[in-house]
Amino acid sequence: MALSLLFPKASTFAGSTSTAVFPPPNATLVDVDSFFPDASKVGYPGPTATGDEPEAIATAPTFAHVDSIFPLIQPNKSTPNFDITQHWGNLSPWQSVSSFGLDASPLIPSGCELTQVHLLHRHGARYPTTNSATPNFATKVHAAATAAGKGFSASGPLEFLNTWKFRLGAEILTPFGRSELFNLGVGFSVKYGDLLKDFKDLPVFRTTSEARMVDSALHFAAGFFGVQTYQQDYHQLIMIESQGFNNSLDPSSMCPNANDNISAFGTTQGNKWAEIYLQPTLKRLQPFVEGLDLEVADLNAMQQLCAYETVALGYSAFCEIFTEEEWKGFEYYLDLIFWYGAGPGSPASSAQGIGYVEELVSRLTQTPITTPRSTVNVTLASNNVTFPLNQPIYVDASHDTAMSTIFVAMNFTSLVDNGPLPTDHIPKRQTYFVNQIAPFATNLVGQVLSCPASGTPTHIRWILNDAVLPLTGIEGCKSNKDGMCELPTFIKAMEQRIEEVDFEFDCFGNYTIPSPDEIVDGQFPKNLRK
Repeated sequence: MALSLLFPKASTFAGSTSTAVFPPPNATLVDVDSFFPDASKVGYPGPTATGDEPEAIATAPTFAHVDSIFPLIQPNKSTPNFDITQHWGNLSPWQSVSSFGLDASPLIPSGCELTQVHLLHRHGARYPTTNSATPNFATKVHAAATAAGKGFSASGPLEFLNTWKFRLGAEILTPFGRSELFNLGVGFSVKYGDLLKDFKDLPVFRTTSEARMVDSALHFAAGFFGVQTYQQDYHQLIMIESQGFNNSLDPSSMCPNANDNISAFGTTQGNKWAEIYLQPTLKRLQPFVEGLDLEVADLNAMQQLCAYETVALGYSAFCEIFTEEEWKGFEYYLDLIFWYGAGPGSPASSAQGIGYVEELVSRLTQTPITTPRSTVNVTLASNNVTFPLNQPIYVDASHDTAMSTIFVAMNFTSLVDNGPLPTDHIPKRQTYFVNQIAPFATNLVGQVLSCPASGTPTHIRWILNDAVLPLTGIEGCKSNKDGMCELPTFIKAMEQRIEEVDFEFDCFGNYTIPSPDEIVDGQFPKNLRK
């Protein structure tokens, strides 16, 4: 009997794109507004007494960790303790990290007081980028389904492909992504809201102009301030994100080597590993489909679809296809892409991230930036309206790759202790995990502290996704059980870092990545420069 008679035939719509439009095109909006006045016009709000601002980061006996992905469906796997969602690299929903090597709590250390906080966060979960692997795979499936006189047939674990549609948009936030940022804002208010008492004017928070960035910033603000009033409670600075515009929160736009073969080296390295870990998968799954020739790139796209469909639609049948070892392989594939494309192994990463470091030093020292350098928008950064230097709370929204470069520029060496990542196996003592560094809604918090409590800032420490970072890789910062560094020492080290990073050469230089690439500080080796 022919194999095609054993396999269910795929529908001709398999792989086609399915979208929805809301509000309905003919919905009445303005014409009936008078029937639905807002709360300020209706009146009768009931009691509205305001309570005190919370400061759980200093007053609570324990710290509340994030360990839920509600309302997403956790894929069913045979290993109970294996969480697939935490093996999706930068496509993972953020959850609290247990440790980066310190047994320290994010709660304010005993005897200290909080004087200022700096938050740098990524946007929430989004649809895949335009023309990426996932829509390309859908195009391939649909082409096979509609091939004249042929079509394809799938069975077993791939049978769902016979009626599968591509239901994802491109680049904007998913509903779950919106909730991530709203909840991040609520959590930040509960932990750090008391600092609002120290403002003399409305706060200025920053984001970039892409739709998902603006939406993320607004959802954060709604969670932080409250839905009814947030638009009157702060100023939202939206920085243009496009080629040719200086923007420290989107540094790749002003760094050519972040958009050429230098940055693409990360994908090159990741693909080397994909060809290894997915070969057995290819042999396992190809027998379940006839008329659709699978390739390693297709399987990788299917793993991405598991993540993207889950954070967009709540569940994905693609998640059930792969084994625990294949998910570990996928995670490492993304680790390689980031390490060599926007992390410690990229010669252009420190140059991209150094702009944020300049702005951080400007804020910590209350010294305006007046000299153009790196990716800083001096027009904005030199103006105390758009870049105030006396805020108790700073909030900046950015991207995964941008934040990865910033961590390199700040010299968080505990993340890179294992050294360059090999492309032919997963190292046993790996310390660089993208799902811990740059998942959706990843957040870096800088606590400026007074120790002992006196109101005068004396120390600083950094907390990435609820885990305190060791700062011993930063020049002059001593080993400290709470991850603290003396503030003057930290500022001096960042100033030294600014001076040592060659933005012009690393971003604009014409060079080739050394082979083997043993870079671990995000800079092209000084001894190899011509």
